[in-house]
Amino acid sequence: MKITYYGHACFAAQVANRDLLFDPFITGNDLAKAIDAKKIPADYILISHGHADHLADAADIAKRTGAMIVSNYEVTVWFNKQGVQRTHPLNHGGSFQFDFGRVKFVNAVHSSSLPDGTYGGNPGGFVIESKEGSFYYSGDTALTMDMKLIGDSTSLAFAALCIGDNFTMGIDDAVKAAEFVRCDQVLGLHYNTFPPIMIDSPAAIAKFKAARKHLHLLSPGESRNF
Repeated sequence: MKITYYGHACFAAQVANRDLLFDPFITGNDLAKAIDAKKIPADYILISHGHADHLADAADIAKRTGAMIVSNYEVTVWFNKQGVQRTHPLNHGGSFQFDFGRVKFVNAVHSSSLPDGTYGGNPGGFVIESKEGSFYYSGDTALTMDMKLIGDSTSLAFAALCIGDNFTMGIDDAVKAAEFVRCDQVLGLHYNTFPPIMIDSPAAIAKFKAARKHLHLLSPGESRNF
C-alpha cells in the first residue's frame, strides 16, 4: 500500500485503486504550506473525531471529489448540514464492507466537539482490512488496553499512531501501543504542528528501535509503501 503523509494527523492510503484520506487538516497547518488541498484526490474521507485539526478541509475536498465521508453518526450528520451529500455513519465496534475493504470503528480515549461547538459524538479510530493488507489508525487517543483486541484479531502492515504527547499519547505510550497491536511498522502522527506537541525526532526513533520497531516520520507530501 502506498501511503502519503500530508502533515499533522492527515495521511492518504491507496487501497484497491481507491484513495482513502484520513483527517484532512492542511489549509491551516503551517507545516503543510507546500500542499495544495485542492489537488488531493479522495474516494473516501475517514474522520476520527470532530476537532477542527482533523476535518478542516474535509467538506471542501468531499464536494470537489465526490468522496464519501466515513465517521461516527454525529460527525456525518454535521457534514450533511455542510452540504456534503455522501456520508456513511459508523459507531464503536461496528464495521462495514466497502468496495476497497472492511472498515471497523474502534475505541479512542479523547474528546470531540465540532467547529461550531456542537456535539461531535465519541472519538474513535479505524481498522482497515483489505486484500492488499490491513492497518490501524488510532485517531487521537490515550493508550488503552482495547488496542490489544486489535492485535489479537488483525495482522497489520502498519499502525498510524499519535505520538506528540500533551493532547494524545506520547512516545513511550505509542511504543506500548505498537506492542499491544503487534505491529513493528509505525507511521507517526499528531506531532510538531503546535508548540505543546513538539518531539525530539531522533530520540523518538531511537526509542522505537530499542523496542525493535520502526518509527516512520515523513515530511508533508512524502510517500512510502508499506
